[in-house]
Amino acid sequence: EVQLQASGGGLVQPGGSLRLSCAASGFRFSQYAMSRLRQAPGKGLESVADIMNDDRTRYYDFAQGRFTISRDNAKNTLYLQMNNLQPEDTAVYYCNVRVGGYDYSGQGTQVTVSS
Repeated sequence: EVQLQASGGGLVQPGGSLRLSCAASGFRFSQYAMSRLRQAPGKGLESVADIMNDDRTRYYDFAQGRFTISRDNAKNTLYLQMNNLQPEDTAVYYCNVRVGGYDYSGQGTQVTVSS
């Protein structure tokens, strides 16, 4: 069974940083591309960043230069380092993987940016 356990969210002031983690199990983590998505209040899901199984990365416009996605295959864990957070980054952040043609997402972790 594919499981994704997100953690690391919280309340942070504008300009602050957070590091999100996502512990994966139930599939060969090192062989799959992983994604981070987010959903802000009242809005739909949007992509944040992707990391391929060869460590190539892709960032969406708002994340470029502020966020860094990485993975530790020995720990089956995905990371998202977020710097210079702004109120518009407030959202539930998810990790996602496509295995066997199905998309799996964990329960998400709440990030709130507020003074």
